[in-house]
Amino acid sequence: MTQQTKIPAENTFHPGKSGASELVPSRYALKIGDIDVMVVSDGVLPLPTKMLGHNADPAVRATWMANQFLPPEAFDWPLNAVVVRSGKQVILLDAGLGLDPDLHLPRAGQLVKRLEAADIDLSSVTDVVLTHLHMDHIGGLLVEGVKEKLRPDLRIHVAAAEVKFWEAPDFSLTAMPDGFPDALRATSKRFLNEYHNQLHTFDEEVEVAPGVVARRTGGHTPGHCVIRLTSQGEALTFAGDAVFTVGFEQPEWHNGFEHDPEEAARVRIDLLREVAESGELLVATHLPFPSLGRVARSGDAFRWVPLFWDY
Repeated sequence: MTQQTKIPAENTFHPGKSGASELVPSRYALKIGDIDVMVVSDGVLPLPTKMLGHNADPAVRATWMANQFLPPEAFDWPLNAVVVRSGKQVILLDAGLGLDPDLHLPRAGQLVKRLEAADIDLSSVTDVVLTHLHMDHIGGLLVEGVKEKLRPDLRIHVAAAEVKFWEAPDFSLTAMPDGFPDALRATSKRFLNEYHNQLHTFDEEVEVAPGVVARRTGGHTPGHCVIRLTSQGEALTFAGDAVFTVGFEQPEWHNGFEHDPEEAARVRIDLLREVAESGELLVATHLPFPSLGRVARSGDAFRWVPLFWDY
């Protein structure tokens, strides 16, 4: 059974002490076999509720929101990243929003300071795996002073199809709020310019460290990938943006940021079926912190079963 544990202190990788200004926890540690895992909150991202299902009937969507006790017009999307230690490698799965790209998102972009609060030294990170190149997954690497703290031999793993897509991104099937397309283009361009020498691209699948495998799914973006951790018969999948809060009960609803909504729905359903059958843990970027739980089948849809916190 997967259990929470304190992460060992060696190599500067351990939970540390909570910041005095934080009213709620912002990190949660557990083990998957021999692999140490820490989910870290990057804050929240306020967005219109229609972004959860812009192809849904507005009345049906409003009813779903009301049944979830969520506000009808806009609500805060959680942002989560994951830190993993497998053997001698310390791996960051996604890097958060970083600086606010003139979109008035003051409560997002908390990852760097929360890693510091957890006593995770950026210089100890050997690898970064990016599920995709949306700004809320790469922006933390663009915060002033971060690159200088990272190892010069840092390996950044990303699907080749993702890098290719952002050379000339097509947003024709998305339904994003004003300002987001320009911010996404600018952030991805800056990231690729600053980190192109450290990119390690893969086509369909790559083992980043023992038991840490990234697999391209496409859908949300052409090179979107998920990362699966396996050790001693235990498993956890970090789904990135393949799954959103509404995606269990309404897996065919289209998210506004999906570059191929039909394919994204197919990817989501296939992934949820896999995780439901295996019984393994699931983590996703935009599920409520700590975003750890399992998936159960519920007729033609699915049911999210949050993990009971282990104190």
